[in-house]
Amino acid sequence: MDKKEIDAISKQAISTPVFKVISDAADALGVDAYAVGGYVRDFYLYRPCKDIDIVAVGKGIDLAMEVAKHLGDRKVNVYKNFGTAQLVYDDFNIEFVGARKESYRSDSRNPAVEDGTLDDDQKRRDFTINALAIGLSKNNYGVLVDSFGGLNDLDNRIIRTPLDPDITYSDDPLRMMRAIRFASQLGFEIEKQSFDAICRNKERIKIISKERIADELNKIILSDIPSVGLSLLFDAGLLQIIFPEMAALQGVDKVGAQSHKDNFYHTLQVLDNLSLRTKDLWLRWAAVLHDIAKPLTKRFDDKAGWTFHGHEDKGARMVPRIFAELKLPQNEKMKYVQKLVLLHLRPIVLAQEVVTDSAVRRLLADAGDDIDDLMLLCQADVTTKNFAKMKKYMANFELVKRKLKEVEEKDHLRNWQPPVSGEDIMKAFNIGPSLQVGIIKSAIREAIIDGKIPNQKEAVIEFMLQKGQELGLKPAMNDKL
Repeated sequence: MDKKEIDAISKQAISTPVFKVISDAADALGVDAYAVGGYVRDFYLYRPCKDIDIVAVGKGIDLAMEVAKHLGDRKVNVYKNFGTAQLVYDDFNIEFVGARKESYRSDSRNPAVEDGTLDDDQKRRDFTINALAIGLSKNNYGVLVDSFGGLNDLDNRIIRTPLDPDITYSDDPLRMMRAIRFASQLGFEIEKQSFDAICRNKERIKIISKERIADELNKIILSDIPSVGLSLLFDAGLLQIIFPEMAALQGVDKVGAQSHKDNFYHTLQVLDNLSLRTKDLWLRWAAVLHDIAKPLTKRFDDKAGWTFHGHEDKGARMVPRIFAELKLPQNEKMKYVQKLVLLHLRPIVLAQEVVTDSAVRRLLADAGDDIDDLMLLCQADVTTKNFAKMKKYMANFELVKRKLKEVEEKDHLRNWQPPVSGEDIMKAFNIGPSLQVGIIKSAIREAIIDGKIPNQKEAVIEFMLQKGQELGLKPAMNDKL
């Protein structure tokens, strides 16, 4: 890219009217101002970005206040402890900070900060591609300041630190996660010197809060090809520290000539397969965790070979602990992931066997509204390289999907609730909460799922009365359900 093209792109990057307002406000205060970081990087990559970072060689908060005045006294959010201010204008989230120098203690990623020059500010940036700055003052309006070759690294798709990577990563170990996240999101390569420094400094990640780590991990999982980032985390030794249960999936055991597939790389393939179909973070987490208990359930049988019996049940029971350790939400999202992990083998088993209506009813009743997501996960879980097997599995999956649609239209079992409740049963036999109520409820469910009675109130009441009499219960007189 020649200078003329660079200048044209830089001027286009700040063609939005709000940049002229910032320029006028900076001149009114007599300070230099620059657009920096992600907005500039993404503009050169032709990626949309609504977050603008502004550096003032002076007080960033003062510049924000002056900009707000020029915009008609717009509201400014001030964060004095961090020396930053933020305002929203025309769909842009604009953050202001003063140029600064930073120094770090070994036990914290929170630096001691003092005022600095633009050069100081660029040196403290994590990567060269994030150290690009475009001048906004009258004397340098639209001029790109690229002190560390960030534009060249953008062209060559390289992640590199402005200064010594050992210092950069030791000072703020979260930058190791960010390097891998950018590589995964952008499809860039981490420079060898920089990656080697990540490997050397990996233990420093332990001073970072789990919330910040989870935020970066989620962004990696949401990448177009998440296996890129997760493989880099593993190769750097970071995954073994931040998410040891996933790292434990890696490896292949052999007894004689019999071995099993590498469950780590299988999981990455399932995640990539699924990511072609959905951007849902929690469905992708279900892919990450679907085989998480295989290392704990792995056994070798002389006849069957390697087995992982019950890994879906054990994996589901591991989900709450893993979410708690990673500081992921302990709410319906966690329960959703847990359910998909528990059920992930069910459609695969159906796709390998004769598909009966009762099996489909049972799956619908258990999966409820998550049945479509479960089917996506299970199709992604078919990673065989055997073309004939793949063709057969996919054909059977289409049969399962047709059966699901037919049974759902006929029996309405998605998010199914029985036509009579436990209270109805107690009222029908004039009894209180008891073992018999549970037995009758369970019998009703199984009878409907097995197709012995239709999912209709009249038929269910008749079955309930019959079952109650078998248990020695007498119907209450003159009570209508």
